[in-house]
Amino acid sequence: MLDNLLQWDLQALLAINGVHAPFWDHFMWLFTGKWIWIPMYASILFVLLKNFSLRYTILTVIAIALTITFADQVCATLIRPQVQRSRPSRLGPLIQENNEKSIRLMEALGQLKDKNGQYPIEKIRLHERKPGDFYRGGKYGFPSCHASNSFALAFFLLLFFKKRGLSLFILLWAALNSYSRAYIGVHFPGDLLAGMVVGLTGALLLYSLLRRVSRQSWTSPVFGTEQEKQLIFQPEKLRFSGIIIYTGLATLVFILLYSWYQL
Repeated sequence: MLDNLLQWDLQALLAINGVHAPFWDHFMWLFTGKWIWIPMYASILFVLLKNFSLRYTILTVIAIALTITFADQVCATLIRPQVQRSRPSRLGPLIQENNEKSIRLMEALGQLKDKNGQYPIEKIRLHERKPGDFYRGGKYGFPSCHASNSFALAFFLLLFFKKRGLSLFILLWAALNSYSRAYIGVHFPGDLLAGMVVGLTGALLLYSLLRRVSRQSWTSPVFGTEQEKQLIFQPEKLRFSGIIIYTGLATLVFILLYSWYQL
């Protein structure tokens, strides 16, 4: 069963990574970067400040930060050292170094060498940052921290705002950010799915904690007016949430134009 899952995972990676075009190479490399989230964070902060007091905004920002930190650390410090699954970008060099574990894995998955004596995983395309410098990421890749962090924020916003349009947009944004990791060859799709589960877990835990703190602090100075109290538990009445979508779309257009400019 596990071998079948690993084989499907490998085939899915080869299918995603095998479809390349110069434009999308530029686009995916830009979209996989962490800086694309900066405008999104700024727009989230703006919407919170327009709806809530500074105190509750700070409380929510702390909850978001803890959500992302939880997801990141569970992946990086708890799961990865135990599973020790190499990134696909690292398997090629390991095979070329006659690493027995990597070679046995290829044989167990039914992978055959081509006429040049190479396994398919050795020929995946990696992003070349400069001549001869290929981006490979860290040593281990299961689960994906990119996916866990992206989906942690996406699911937290889904739970917090409860806006259908915003929820769909932010989930698609997180999915595309995760997909880019397989496109550039540094994660298996299974890494991304596992990261998504970790992100969802973090969002559920921290959002539940935020709700509990909010309910227990109903009469505390954390809250301001009666209108603010209603917004906390009736998020469908929150204003300006569309700004987050518009900011994301503007960022996406910028990346598309810059990718076209790089051709």
